[in-house]
Amino acid sequence: MLDPRPIAYVTGLLVLGLGLSMIAPALVDAAHGSENWRAFALSGVISVFFGGAAVLSCRAGRRAGLSIQQTFLLTTLSWLAMPFFGALPFVFGAPEARFVDAFFESMSGMTTTGSTVFTGLERMPPGVLLWRGLLQWYGGLGIIIFAIAFLPALKVGGMQLFKAEAFDTLGKILPRAAEIAQSIGWVYLALTLMCLLAYAAAGMSTLDATVHAMTTLATGGFANSDSSFATYGAASEYIASLFMILAALPFIRFVQIAGGAPRPLFEDPQVRAFLGVVAVSVAVLTLYLFIDDDGVTEEPFRKSLFNAVSIISGTGFASADYTTWGAFPVTLIFILGFVGGCSGSTVCSAKIFRYQVLFAAAYAQVRRLQSPHGVFTPRFGGRPIEPEVISSVMSFLFFFFLIFGVFAVILSMIGLAPITAISGAATALANIGPGLGPEIGPAGNFAGLPDSAKWVLAAAMLVGRLELLSVLVLFTRAFWRG
Repeated sequence: MLDPRPIAYVTGLLVLGLGLSMIAPALVDAAHGSENWRAFALSGVISVFFGGAAVLSCRAGRRAGLSIQQTFLLTTLSWLAMPFFGALPFVFGAPEARFVDAFFESMSGMTTTGSTVFTGLERMPPGVLLWRGLLQWYGGLGIIIFAIAFLPALKVGGMQLFKAEAFDTLGKILPRAAEIAQSIGWVYLALTLMCLLAYAAAGMSTLDATVHAMTTLATGGFANSDSSFATYGAASEYIASLFMILAALPFIRFVQIAGGAPRPLFEDPQVRAFLGVVAVSVAVLTLYLFIDDDGVTEEPFRKSLFNAVSIISGTGFASADYTTWGAFPVTLIFILGFVGGCSGSTVCSAKIFRYQVLFAAAYAQVRRLQSPHGVFTPRFGGRPIEPEVISSVMSFLFFFFLIFGVFAVILSMIGLAPITAISGAATALANIGPGLGPEIGPAGNFAGLPDSAKWVLAAAMLVGRLELLSVLVLFTRAFWRG
């Protein structure tokens, strides 16, 4: 029989920590003379109460290891509990949102999607802006730990390919996850501080630099202005582009660099592939914009770099309404959203390594057709790819595009326009942020969507953030029988 205590204990710890962290935005609001601090105080008390109760009542579960069933349940339930409690300040205080909007915003934050239903961000209390940034920052760190400590052991979507780089003792996954969090956390914090200082040097206020540093490293995309990065100068766009690229690389490589071993980063095949896709995409977009531009300036390159990196990394910042650039740039940017960054980063979507594995398997099959008696083994980074990994990757990509189609059809049935339904499903499942079209594009937001569409998109964010199969397995009869 499944023991729920370890699941409740870890989830309680997360909720408890989330509640304690509400002290920071409460203090910020109080320091600025905003009565909104009361909302964070009340939300913090509620979160600490329920989180603490779960920890105290289930503390015996911390001594037990996690089975595969428990691990799958933990990942999904924790990513439901955190957005639920994270939504409370939005309900009790500014912007006094209905729960559907508050939960959508919180889920978008924790999954680092970046889609928003809030308008008038410039007039929000500073604590609310900080809380949105903290939600994404926590979500970014959480997904790195999840991808490194959990997914290789669970063999989800071909992640077992990186099992040798992770901590693959499933029964000890709780202490191992804590060990990973410590090493990754210091790197994550250091990069965030570097980004913060760079933004401040570029002219951002302390609050803007802090929030945007957190949402940049989380590749989340929450901004402090309705116009996102169009508010800031060229220097901020270049800084954001650099740190979005860094956040899309495997964080385990940064840990190795800190330990004096930079070579694995440059030898990582997914890093080289990701940087190659970024370079080609930016070059093509820049050339296209240069042709349409009256004069030769650096602006087309900057806009191409910033917006292409923002979409492929799933950050979702916008410095321009790229939907006005023409059909070709919009199509290319839409496709980039399905690519994603590297495994073990804060980026979601399909991930670049899965396309590499798929291409290697397809290439080997073509070679077999040409030479039926030859032996051709797909390889990744010089190592043979096991058939189990290829099968997992193909299953993931099949379900990724199948579920994308299902969500797009559901949104269409709700009444959304085709471009809104298709791009909305894509941006939620790939955790990108803005969609396409006048309603949810980079110049709009999700506030005007029906409540039913917001719930559907929130579900898509959760499924996409947890690598699809981690959630879908919970709906199989075999899982509960096991």
